[in-house]
Amino acid sequence: MLKRSDALTFEVFDTCLGWMGVVGSPYGLKKIVLPQKSKKAVLDQIAGCGPESQGTVCFGDLPDRLKRYLHGELVVFNDKLDLAGTTCFQQSVWQAACNIPYGETRSYGWVARQLGLPKAARAVGQALARNPLPILIPCHRVIGSNGNLVGFGGGMKMKDFLLHLEQTTVN
Repeated sequence: MLKRSDALTFEVFDTCLGWMGVVGSPYGLKKIVLPQKSKKAVLDQIAGCGPESQGTVCFGDLPDRLKRYLHGELVVFNDKLDLAGTTCFQQSVWQAACNIPYGETRSYGWVARQLGLPKAARAVGQALARNPLPILIPCHRVIGSNGNLVGFGGGMKMKDFLLHLEQTTVN
């Protein structure tokens, strides 16, 4: 039986919107901290992830790609993810969110129907609320059935910004 290492690495970097952070394990990315006003605010969010050390071994050019994405560049995120500790349902919801095309939106109900669970829109919302990798798992592309922006861990201003950014990049 393989034993998973609890050692995490992280990187904190400045973007056009503020400080961001990425956390990873030897098995892939575990967390992305959306832009914050200060480096300390990012470090405070990373502190709860477990034993960590600052390093860039598992991130490659991810910080650069995130910066370019926030500047409106179409960027591919095909990074290896470490979703240990999450449920199969959460992972299926997140995969469905990844299938929403760049610059487009879908409703929570749409995601539920993709999973064959048409009455599970609220459960979909709960799974998206626990998304540890915003932007890479584009939960910001999921909106209310009436077209309104609802629910996003990074706040509604950030959700609106990301959607507008993607829609103007595509057009």
